[in-house]
Amino acid sequence: MPLNVDELVAIDIHTHAEEPCKHGETRDDGYMEFQAGMAKYFGNPAGADGMLPSPGQTAAYFRERKIGAVIFPVDTERETGFHRYSNEEVAEICAENDDILIPFASIDPWKGKMAAREARRLIRDFGVRGFKFHPTMQGFWPNDRMAYPFYEVLEEEGVITLFHTGQTGVGSGMRGGMGMRLKYSHPMSIDDVAVDFPDLKIIMAHPSFPWQEEALAVAQHKPNVYIDLSGWSPKYFPEILVKYANSMLKKKMLFGSDWPAITPDRWLADFEKAPFKDEVRPLILKENAKRLLNL
Repeated sequence: MPLNVDELVAIDIHTHAEEPCKHGETRDDGYMEFQAGMAKYFGNPAGADGMLPSPGQTAAYFRERKIGAVIFPVDTERETGFHRYSNEEVAEICAENDDILIPFASIDPWKGKMAAREARRLIRDFGVRGFKFHPTMQGFWPNDRMAYPFYEVLEEEGVITLFHTGQTGVGSGMRGGMGMRLKYSHPMSIDDVAVDFPDLKIIMAHPSFPWQEEALAVAQHKPNVYIDLSGWSPKYFPEILVKYANSMLKKKMLFGSDWPAITPDRWLADFEKAPFKDEVRPLILKENAKRLLNL
């Protein structure tokens, strides 16, 4: 049954497909420690034992709450050594749960022409609506020219790009930060992408600590750039972020939880208590995403 947007109370633009995705109980070396570190950072038991909800379980959780969910894996094979989860499998699970799940994919841009070729196939054959990038986990500057052939395909096909920005819980507190370099997720490098690909729809994920003002400047200046509010409880949002969300960027802010690290239940409960204007809340929760996704 296709997605019925009118019946949804919200659209979560940022959820993760983790496992099992054909890897069953097999884990790569270091994966359990990585997930335990994430669980500690977010104060969330999910992942403490190395087990996270499957995309099917995610669909059931969001269906019960009448929340649509954009869901994606993250391809970080090159930097972490962890096998990626199958984009095709996630898309197939989304097709089986198309009343609630919206498929995004992830391909490491360092895969070059292979990335561009796979992206076009996923869009045309599997109905993928967007692509997740994690510059810190993938070890690249978003404005590195090596990624541009990949972006060209995404702009031509009219899909969405979603870039992690700001600090990350990945590797937090681990020796050497697990090799993760925070510098790659500075939002200002996305400004170049927005200039060079003016018709590419871009979402900067998360409040971009410690570069929040730079992210707001890019979103305000570039018509094709949006911000999702995932990865943080709204009670911790910087004052300036709320101020912009309530005014000039009210049509560019998107609800995202960062499931399973942060649950929609927790995010939405804190959102109710945060100082957002009543007329802005429905825009953030659903209407902006509905427009951006052409639902």
